[in-house]
Amino acid sequence: MFFLEIIKSVILGIIQGITEWLPISSTGHLILVNQFLNLDCSADFMDMFKVVIQFGSILAVVLLYFNKLNPLSPQKNSFEKKETWLLWLKVIIGVIPAAIIGFLFEDIIDDYLSKPYVIGAALLIYGILFIIIENRQKQAKITEISNLTYKTAFLIGCFQVLALIPGTSRSGSTILGAVLLGAGRGVASEFSFFLAIPVMFGASALKMLGFGLNLTAQEWIILITGTIVSFIVSVVAIKFLMNYIRKHDFKAFGYYRIVLGIIILAVSLFLPISA
Repeated sequence: MFFLEIIKSVILGIIQGITEWLPISSTGHLILVNQFLNLDCSADFMDMFKVVIQFGSILAVVLLYFNKLNPLSPQKNSFEKKETWLLWLKVIIGVIPAAIIGFLFEDIIDDYLSKPYVIGAALLIYGILFIIIENRQKQAKITEISNLTYKTAFLIGCFQVLALIPGTSRSGSTILGAVLLGAGRGVASEFSFFLAIPVMFGASALKMLGFGLNLTAQEWIILITGTIVSFIVSVVAIKFLMNYIRKHDFKAFGYYRIVLGIIILAVSLFLPISA
């Protein structure tokens, strides 16, 4: 039976690794899978597990962009090191809106917005927006991440606040926001990745500390397995997305979100879906 729990952890890690970085909402997918695949554990552990395995996804970003994010790299000259410090400053500025709103309204979000119909509607609405925005997309003004201004970074962070509504997708809201503000798809995606580092690292740390470290040996194995799988799959997902957008737009993700949103809304009408 324990081996079955490991398999479940692997599946959840795969879903987390794929859906965290593609703009298709990890929450929506986990809700669907949760109806058919539940870890044999307490509700508190499951709640912690789904957050902490995001740490694996963050490690994937750090690995793939380590040199770009490292201001102390000996491979960089003084100007490049300064640019890296300024990038981190922009990331911090971009994180502020979601950090404040999330802290103030966490209970409201958990109690009133984490509902299947809200998630389904968010998937559907933002799927339509992806298609509309791509159809109206003009030539990007910001083609290098170093050209992002502090104001633009803050405004992208404001779009990240929308991701506090389950089903919106953190990467989806920030990418949409960045594109609307004139960023190219590559810049929008990369900055979305970087914004996730403090947000998801902080959320994972707080969730782990809140749950406590007195896990059983089996719980540690399940948690570590999910995190490792999430890391490996995230590396693949990020590489896929960056290669994909070199030749394609985001409309395919919009259509996918619309289909998933309709499925969740339809199923929630006939089956008692739990978030």
